[in-house]
Amino acid sequence: MLSGTSIFCFAASYAVALALEGSRLFFRSSVRGAVLLAFGAAGLLAHTIFLAYRASSEAMPLASEFDWYLVAAWLLAAVYLYLMLHFPRTAVGLFTLPLVLGLIAVAAKFANRQPFPQTRASQFWGTIHGAFLLLGAVAVLVGFVTGVMHLVQSYRLKHKLRAVQGFQLPSLEWLERTNSRATILAALMLAVGFVSGLLLNLVNQAKHPGESVPWTDPVVWSSGMLLVWMLAAALFSLLYRPARQGRKVAYLTVASFVVLVAMLGVQLVAPSVHGQKTKSQHGRVFRNATALAVRWDQRACERRPARILDFGFWILDSAIQNPKSKIQNRDERGAT
Repeated sequence: MLSGTSIFCFAASYAVALALEGSRLFFRSSVRGAVLLAFGAAGLLAHTIFLAYRASSEAMPLASEFDWYLVAAWLLAAVYLYLMLHFPRTAVGLFTLPLVLGLIAVAAKFANRQPFPQTRASQFWGTIHGAFLLLGAVAVLVGFVTGVMHLVQSYRLKHKLRAVQGFQLPSLEWLERTNSRATILAALMLAVGFVSGLLLNLVNQAKHPGESVPWTDPVVWSSGMLLVWMLAAALFSLLYRPARQGRKVAYLTVASFVVLVAMLGVQLVAPSVHGQKTKSQHGRVFRNATALAVRWDQRACERRPARILDFGFWILDSAIQNPKSKIQNRDERGAT
C-alpha cells in the first residue's frame, strides 16, 4: 500500500509537470516556470524518498528489476530538472517526461520485484554490472531526447517554419554535441556493465553453479547485441567526422533507442534465469514433481488391492469351472 501510494505521488507530480509543459503551446504565463520547477522538484523529492526507503530495506542497491527501472526514471527526471534550469524557456519536458513516466509504468506493471540472488560476488560485481548498465541505458535515453529535439529543430529551420509560441528548443550546435557525447558515453558504460556481468557469471559458475546464467540466456545475448550496436555507433561517430554533424548523429541516437527498447522488451517477455535463484527454482520443480508422483502412487495403491482381489476371484472361479466343463465335455463325447 505504501509503495503504491508513493509511486502514484511522484508519477502524478511528473504528469502535472508534463501537462504544464504542454500548456506552453497554448498560452503564456509568467508563473509557469516556477510552478513547473515546484512540481518537478516535488516529484523528484518523493521519488528520492521512495528509492531511499527501498534501498534501506534491501541488502544492496538496484536489488531488483523493479528498482532498476525506477532508478533509471529518477536519473532521467534529474536530467530534466537540470535542463529546465539550464534552458528555462525551452520545452525539454515535452520530450523527457514521457520517457520518465514510461519507465515508471514499466516498473509498476511489468518489472519483477523479486530481489536478485545475493552472494559475495554479486554484492560487488553485481552492483557494478547493474549500475553501469543503468548509466548506459540512461545515456541512450538522453541521446534519444536530444536527437528527437535536433530532428524537430532542423526540420523547422530547413523548411523555414514560423516558430510556435512557447515552443523553443536548444541550439543545433548544443544538440549535436550532446548527441555525440551521449553515444560515446553510453557505449563505454554498457561495455563496463556487460564485462562485469560476464565476470560475475564466471565467478558464479566456479563458486555457485546454481546461480550462474547460461550464455544462451535471452538477457545475455540481447545485452550483447545492444553493446555491439552501441560500440559500432560510437566508432562510427568517432572515425567518421560527418557522423557527428547534422542529422546523422540524431538518427544514430534514435536507432540506439530502438535497439534499447527491443532489448528491454526481450528481457521482460522472454523466459530467463537472469537475476533469479535458479537452484531454488529447480528444487521447487523437483519437489512439485515428487509430490505429483507420490499422489499418483497413492491412487494406484488404492486401486491395486481391488484389482488383486478381482484377479484372485477370477483365478478361483476358473479353477472351479474348468473341472466341471471337462466332465461335461467327457459326458457329451460318451453319449455320442
